Amino acid sequence: MRIPFDNSYAQLPSQMYTAQLPTPVKAPQMIVANADLAAILGIDPADLSAPDAAQVFAGNHIPDGAAPLAQVYAGHQFGNWNPQLGDGRAVLLGEVIDADGIRRDVQLKGSGPTPYSRSGDGRAWLGPVMREYLISEAMHAMGVPTTRALAAVTTGEDVYREERLPGAVIARVAQSHIRVGTFQFFASRGDTMALHALTDHVIARHYPQANGPAELLDLVIARYAKLIAKWMGLGFIHGVMNTDNVSIAGETIDYGPCAFIDGFHPDSVFSAIDQYGRYAYSNQPGIGAWNMAQFATALIPLMPDREAAIEEFTAAVHRMPALYEAEWLKVFGAKLGIANPVEDDRALITDLLDLMTKDGADFTNTFTSLSRDQFINRDAFDVWADRWHLRRPEDAENLMAQANPQIIPRNHRVEEVIVAGRNGDFAPFHALLAAVTSPYAPLTDETTHFARAPSKDEQVTRTFCGT
Repeated sequence: MRIPFDNSYAQLPSQMYTAQLPTPVKAPQMIVANADLAAILGIDPADLSAPDAAQVFAGNHIPDGAAPLAQVYAGHQFGNWNPQLGDGRAVLLGEVIDADGIRRDVQLKGSGPTPYSRSGDGRAWLGPVMREYLISEAMHAMGVPTTRALAAVTTGEDVYREERLPGAVIARVAQSHIRVGTFQFFASRGDTMALHALTDHVIARHYPQANGPAELLDLVIARYAKLIAKWMGLGFIHGVMNTDNVSIAGETIDYGPCAFIDGFHPDSVFSAIDQYGRYAYSNQPGIGAWNMAQFATALIPLMPDREAAIEEFTAAVHRMPALYEAEWLKVFGAKLGIANPVEDDRALITDLLDLMTKDGADFTNTFTSLSRDQFINRDAFDVWADRWHLRRPEDAENLMAQANPQIIPRNHRVEEVIVAGRNGDFAPFHALLAAVTSPYAPLTDETTHFARAPSKDEQVTRTFCGT
């Protein structure tokens, strides 16, 4: 397999990473490969079915031009500072410049221990690999900036969590894997030289229009505000919005205990490790601003006047809620068929969400149908619908069809395919993948069941990290 690597992160100061080969596995077998993404990356899609493809994506065979490394970073985890984290179970193979001229990382996740594993085995089990593949590709299909999945393989080896589980590796692609926590790592150590080099690299790679750290901060804040608004419009809960999981490129990264809301409630939490609801659905915008405050703090050592920088950066972070609210209004306005929502439309949207909360209405299906059938208190919905019809443009259907996916990776469906995969049956995985990567297509006899909300017995109330 030929991958046209063009590596830049490996040219940065050596304290930013450790050169690290993946640990070979026993008997890799391909589960799925993404031919469309491969073509964008300059990889011949035919190579994905070559005999060595599984060997490459498992880390057994290193393609020419790769520069495998594990990145170091720090981070706030559930608000608690951890001075050293890093790629504990991932290896960056290298970078390619895609068909659009965008530089992208190709990383193997679950590829074995690194110096940053913190006593972990560096491996991933099959369930989280299947989950990340499905959800990241679904998010891409729904227009959300995200890491993507290039391939997934089984390893032929078991990993040990609470029980023996089949091992797997996912090859994921991102504009970069640089995080807020990457900046925090060097700022906390007073390594201004590395911080300068990292900042210059990020500006050149992601924000060439930025003239220095202050403009970089503004641009990252704007991109992150837009990203979170898109999450909210899909009922998506990231679940682990730690600063080491915040991509500086503004992409959704690290699909651990993430979930989509079924019956709506703004305080919904699925992550089993989020015991106090820090990263609940309704908290995501505020946590986003908190994370940007940590990014701003990490940039302060680069500024010549610390006190002036604190004042300027504080003002920048304080602008984020207004940026988010503007994006939120656009996202939810479109979901109601309103192309150019105004501030008065905010009450129309929030009143609908309040009705959904009271009745536990299914988030996705409420917006795809906007009918009284989704509600227990149908009279209250009818009163709201009269207001909506007065505001709704004649061409609302087209905009609503583009803004409201028919099919999302519902938690219970994801769990079903994981169970089947553990038993060696990947047909349900491929069927669900096909459905969630065509989220706006009209439903058919073959796909209608993917859009159905879970029954009480099918509901998934807790999701878990792969570690």
